[in-house]
Amino acid sequence: MIKHFSLSVFAAAVLASGPAHPAPAAPAAASQPRLLVVLVVDGLPNEQVQRYRAQFGQGGFRRLLEQGASFSNAHQAHGITVTAVGHAAILSGAYPYQHGVVANNWIDPVTHVSTYCTEDTAYTYLGEETKSSDGTSPARLRVSTLGDELRYASGGRAKVLTVSGKDRGAILLAGKTGTAYMYMDKSGNFASSSYYMAAHPAWVQRFQAARPQDRYYGKSWTPLLPAEAYAGDAEDPPAAANGGRNRFPFSYYSESGALDASYYARLRVGPYLDELTLEFARAAIEGENLGRNPAGVPDVLGVSLSSHDYVNHAFGPESKMSHDHLQRLDRMLAGFFSYLDLRVGRDNVMVVLTADHGFANVPEFARAHKHDAGRIRGDNMVAALEQHLAARFSVPGLVLASTAPNVLPNIYLDHELMEKHGLDSADVEQAASRFLLRQPGVNEVFTRSQFERGAAAPTRIAVLMRRAWNRQVSGDLMVVNKPNWFPGSGTGTTHGSPYNYDTNVPLMMMGRQWIKPGVYGQYAEVVDIAPTLAHLLRLRPPSGAEGRVLTETLR
Repeated sequence: MIKHFSLSVFAAAVLASGPAHPAPAAPAAASQPRLLVVLVVDGLPNEQVQRYRAQFGQGGFRRLLEQGASFSNAHQAHGITVTAVGHAAILSGAYPYQHGVVANNWIDPVTHVSTYCTEDTAYTYLGEETKSSDGTSPARLRVSTLGDELRYASGGRAKVLTVSGKDRGAILLAGKTGTAYMYMDKSGNFASSSYYMAAHPAWVQRFQAARPQDRYYGKSWTPLLPAEAYAGDAEDPPAAANGGRNRFPFSYYSESGALDASYYARLRVGPYLDELTLEFARAAIEGENLGRNPAGVPDVLGVSLSSHDYVNHAFGPESKMSHDHLQRLDRMLAGFFSYLDLRVGRDNVMVVLTADHGFANVPEFARAHKHDAGRIRGDNMVAALEQHLAARFSVPGLVLASTAPNVLPNIYLDHELMEKHGLDSADVEQAASRFLLRQPGVNEVFTRSQFERGAAAPTRIAVLMRRAWNRQVSGDLMVVNKPNWFPGSGTGTTHGSPYNYDTNVPLMMMGRQWIKPGVYGQYAEVVDIAPTLAHLLRLRPPSGAEGRVLTETLR
């Protein structure tokens, strides 16, 4: 069907050089970054960064790890670890119960139909086909972001621009007053929407006219490193991508033999979409003169790199494909950082890198390593629940809707029907919970009544799930899988749970004017990023921010 409260203390307890450019600007007199670059690697578990770090080159992840501050115990500290929720947290500093983005899709409480996190039919893509479920605005984001606060404090003079391979990755980083650009699967362009502007600026038109996305047609993705570097990786995971092929080399083509939508969609799985995204980011820096704001105020560039998520979904984080993609991304980041040094100046740029969520291993791989693992058919589970409740209460139709089958069910009950038949909603929820807890792969079930009454046990999982639940838009029953179990009947793997493999993500900050290098073992959360940056930029924190300032990292 689908396309802290303040508990920080409690949770911590229970839980290639580029071309020549003009000389960079002098360091800001106010000792603030001239350009703040926020990088999000979609679907990157911190475990992968640590496992493959010895193979990184000198200028990418290794530079962040050695010249910046990095946290080994940083988390997306909410229970629904998916792209939209994670991106909404990064620059808002808020949990879903406040920022309102509770999933990639949820059920609209008025229409009772599936709603996409950034869809807004009042706006359309510029020069591109727009479907009703496409992401075009941040209307459903209920709080401000760091960029919004910077724009407000600077009287609109600061520039905030974001780019991503996914609409939700760009829009939720940009906030209400930034400008978002996203990859178009059908044309391979990066485009914005009419929410942000009436027409693309000239630099975007020039970028589109050059058609850089077409250069990869007929090219292949082959391993970057010698064969022995991948020893121990899963060579043939039970997954399929790029036309059913799951071995190197991967070719980028279309069945029609022409540059068409199937080719542009193929580019998402592999290194080339990220390469294009960083190329667009360079064009944005130059086109908008980011980091050289004539008003002397900082600018913000958000770059969400989407391909690692697609690769991990298809093959798993244990795969040779994921390993190689991360190494290629490392080299891309090295080139981008060198470009920033030349264009803006090392003393003028601060970089933050994190991820929106981690990843579970493919369940077949987990079982081979002696873990209890499997796949849950959420649609079958919900259908069986409907039958059970109809028999138990002699009222059919008590399940109004759910987010199954592609994610664990967030189940909505029909409150009007319950009231009509004199049923107590807490009784129906409890009966549903008992039934669901007997299903294979289910670990816990949380109900609306538990959350509203504060009756959920004070466990780490309960804290994370309560943060993920929004009173207005979330369902009446939230199902938590067992570790290493997840929804779906196909191949590959996914994310979305409150377990460490999904929550533990990189959190790195680099900027020698402001950040003390080091590896930090303190517990940290992604929601700490926005308050920390607000402190450095002398801004008020975003409206829903609940994180802490990471003072241990500051000079």
